[in-house]
Amino acid sequence: MGAFIVQYRFVGYFMGRSRIAVLAAASAGGHWTQLLRLRLAWEGCDVAYVTTDPSLAHAVISGSRVYSVAEASRWEKAKLVKSASQVAGILIRERPDVIITTGAAVGYFAILFGRLLGCRTLWIDSIANAEEVSLSGQKAGRIADLFLTQWPELEKDG
Repeated sequence: MGAFIVQYRFVGYFMGRSRIAVLAAASAGGHWTQLLRLRLAWEGCDVAYVTTDPSLAHAVISGSRVYSVAEASRWEKAKLVKSASQVAGILIRERPDVIITTGAAVGYFAILFGRLLGCRTLWIDSIANAEEVSLSGQKAGRIADLFLTQWPELEKDG
């Protein structure tokens, strides 16, 4: 059901266009699993995926492009710079209409650079963050077009 809500609230914005280009980005692990559970929301779109583990390419729909970028955390500044530059390059190559991410750093960079390129952006905070929004989510929430969390107690105006 969640995928249909995402499709209605966000991807539906582009109804009437011939083919919507979507970039779906997430770090490996739970972020990636959560992202793939929403695949129905962008069914029929031209989709490219970005993740931090190249071995995850098998999990996406045949014909979709999959890019791998460096895994990085806030404690690894050099890797963050490398990951950010890789994401920027992918965005320039793909030119998506929409960016959808469940986090973490790779998703934040996709949202950040995507906004600079005029993309519509959607951050879906991890379902595991029940007590507070993730650090990446806090940063992305300030710039994303739409920010979603499943936990009502984390909802804020704006």
